[in-house]
Amino acid sequence: MTNLTDQTQYVDFVVSVKQRILQSQYEALKSVNKELIGLYWDIGKSIVEKQDAFGWGKSVVKTLAEDLQQVFVGIKGFSIRNLWNMRLFYLEYCNDSKLQPLVREISWTKNILILQKCKDVLQKEFYIQMTKRYGWTKNVLINHIENQSYEKFLLNQTNFDETIPKKYKDQVKLAVKDEYVFDFLELGEEHSERELETAIVKNIGKFLTQMGNDFTFMGNQYRLEVDGEEYFIDLLLFHRRLKSLIAVELKIGKFKPEYAGKMNFYLSALNDMVRIEDENPSIGIIICKDKNRTTVEYALRDSNKPIGVSSYQLLDKLPSDLQSFLPSSEEIAERLSIFNDKELDNNV
Repeated sequence: MTNLTDQTQYVDFVVSVKQRILQSQYEALKSVNKELIGLYWDIGKSIVEKQDAFGWGKSVVKTLAEDLQQVFVGIKGFSIRNLWNMRLFYLEYCNDSKLQPLVREISWTKNILILQKCKDVLQKEFYIQMTKRYGWTKNVLINHIENQSYEKFLLNQTNFDETIPKKYKDQVKLAVKDEYVFDFLELGEEHSERELETAIVKNIGKFLTQMGNDFTFMGNQYRLEVDGEEYFIDLLLFHRRLKSLIAVELKIGKFKPEYAGKMNFYLSALNDMVRIEDENPSIGIIICKDKNRTTVEYALRDSNKPIGVSSYQLLDKLPSDLQSFLPSSEEIAERLSIFNDKELDNNV
């Protein structure tokens, strides 16, 4: 290489080769995982079929585990417990043509977690799809299940159907939760809005984890000047996948309709003065200590800017009074249809 142009071309060449290698490794891992899930499926199926055909009892699983471990010394996966998991795995999904191909897209460990911790088939589908889509680790998956992310996803209150283009609508719905759990904040039940904001900023990494993987922090008390007057947004975030500014207002009390009007004003100002050319319109999230769901619906009904209203708590549990607001099985299935691969690919 004799000149700068040659060096630049070589650097580009190395980058392209590295990317191809990484992609190949990723595809190889996916292929290995699918093969492993397929193997465990077949073993589980064989156990069920043999028990049905020959009337074998539970002892066959223990005997099979011992025989396999003697032949495949040092290879994990053939313990008594795991063989029972294979049997359960097959029985759970053998009649579900929708989930059968999906379970091969995530690891065995995560499949078993979902199988053990989720009773409802739509709940299982949600966590399988989310794990596949966002690459959740085992610990992240456990955290989402324990935080009842499925229930909170179903309950969220926004006006996104009316204010977000169809191309991005489903992604935005996934980005905003109905309730956030700030159990990492060392706050008592009695606290001010400034104390809440300060505690969040001090724990910004954990806060962004609670918000979602694609959020980045741009600042707190973000200053806007409109016609000589100063206004301050509690938190300003940016969502990388949506390419949108996210204005967050924190309220320690119950949601009031005027909060939506104020957020509408902030979003208009952000769109005109802060948003850059290739970014999508700004989105608002109002996070309150409590909210009346009917009041929220009326407050958002005629708003022309995308706003979600969420609640927060400092402890991790879904209030029992929200259970009655969960949609029907048919409505849940319709909402989960947004995970369809073809549709998701079009939305990104």
